[in-house]
Amino acid sequence: MGPCDRAFQPRPGSRVTEGAGVQLGLIGLGKMGGNMAERVRRAGHEVVGFDHHPERRDVDSVPALVEALSAPRIVWVMVPSGEPTRATVKELVDLLQPGDVIVEGGNSKYTDDQVHDVMCREKGIGYVDAGVSGGVWGLENGYALMVGGTAEDVAKVQPIFDALKPPAPADESGQAMPGAGFVHAGPVGAGHFSKMVHNGIEYALMQAYGEGYELLTAVDLVEDVPGVMASWTQGTVIRSWLLDLLVRALDEDPALERVRGYAEDSGEGRWTVEQAIENAVPMPTIAASLFARFSSRQDDSPTMKAVAALRNQFGGHTVRAVEQAEAERPA
Repeated sequence: MGPCDRAFQPRPGSRVTEGAGVQLGLIGLGKMGGNMAERVRRAGHEVVGFDHHPERRDVDSVPALVEALSAPRIVWVMVPSGEPTRATVKELVDLLQPGDVIVEGGNSKYTDDQVHDVMCREKGIGYVDAGVSGGVWGLENGYALMVGGTAEDVAKVQPIFDALKPPAPADESGQAMPGAGFVHAGPVGAGHFSKMVHNGIEYALMQAYGEGYELLTAVDLVEDVPGVMASWTQGTVIRSWLLDLLVRALDEDPALERVRGYAEDSGEGRWTVEQAIENAVPMPTIAASLFARFSSRQDDSPTMKAVAALRNQFGGHTVRAVEQAEAERPA
């Protein structure tokens, strides 16, 4: 008996109640996807999950997941961007029926969404791209959502978006403020384009906090650097959740001795700068924060080697020579 021939048997506790409001198929149950599935279940909806790790999943394959859902189906893809996402979307297009909707919630480039949308429309399948922000804290706090797609397709997924997004904050009179934490940004691609810019801004904010931290630690005058950072979290114009997280990190490791100064980039910062060039938008701060991450991965900068050599050539400035043992070490 194949995976699509058997009745769906959920993982213990994976369903909430009989007659749950909406069914969701979710592919990818890692740090983000797993917490998203739990938040949707807590809101009273049914989630059928698939992951390559057997201990996380409810069904054993993508075809089994599709078979377990009632039409019209909503299938949310939450796997790494690039080829894993492209392969998953292609597989779903071959399995789903007209009227079903694919939601792509990873950090894909918006141009990939536009290609996927064409594939889906040829089969009568809806496609929604969803930029998701919230990290590992989203389970309790909710996820900020930036989505792209037609109004009809977004409406089909709206109960899931409502379950995932943060509660609406209140204004001074105590009335809920609509719009915070969710936006239908435009047609397909607009969601991930918005998330791309969001992440570019995130790069710059983190860089600014990091540079401020370094300057504070560079002087003897400031005796309580973690305390200074913590003092900024209330009442100041630079308070933010990112600052809260830095204060948390300093509380756990005041001198950040357990952390190496090496920062990867997941793609969105590069794409943001590329779009800035394409559209002639000056973006020096975000660009500098991206290049700073490149610098963090260099043990001995070739650029600065060239600068040091030039200073020696034209001005006779001292050059710090490589130790003999290091120079003879195999590359």
